[in-house]
Amino acid sequence: MGSVNSMQQILDYIAVGGVFAFAISGALTAMEKKLDVFGVFIIAFATAVGGGSLRDIIIANRNVFWLSDPIYTYIIIGGTVFSILLQKWLGYLRKTLSLFDTIGLALYTIIGVQIGLENNLAGVSCVALGTITGSFGGVIRDILVNDVPIIFKKEIYATISILGGTIYFLFYDQDNHGFWVELVSIFIIIVLRILVVHYKISLPSIYRKNLV
Repeated sequence: MGSVNSMQQILDYIAVGGVFAFAISGALTAMEKKLDVFGVFIIAFATAVGGGSLRDIIIANRNVFWLSDPIYTYIIIGGTVFSILLQKWLGYLRKTLSLFDTIGLALYTIIGVQIGLENNLAGVSCVALGTITGSFGGVIRDILVNDVPIIFKKEIYATISILGGTIYFLFYDQDNHGFWVELVSIFIIIVLRILVVHYKISLPSIYRKNLV
């Protein structure tokens, strides 16, 4: 019983970290678009809860996480204020390594896969749920600020979430589980994402040449 509670506490910390990271990502994007304070908060909020909300709507008989626990709204407010106060320094980190997108993607992917496991879903469904949780907040953010969502571009983003989620699923053992499984999976996602951004690695684009 104690190990179950400890595991749930770890997952709660991961969820909090993901919300905070994505709130910063959304707030910085909104400030780059020169939105007002209310607009900055809305974009931060949508980025932080978008993927998790879609996940919770998909799963039957599950409450939307931020409606059930108001602490997440307070965290988003804190992340927004934090971003406004330190926007110059945070903006530099975001541009160099897409840091906050990367952290949010890693943490949310693991949470999504874990929720799939808790609901006894098949492996492919668990990984899909992790990818939705990790990626779709960014999709909503980009649509709201009139950008092409990053997962629809050549840049590798959702693919890393799929890979990290798959690794987590394969290493997860409900009867013999250690926090190292989360740490390794999160670390792999973060490192791969940093390498992709740094070396500008991308998937090939598919386009039709203009016919004359």
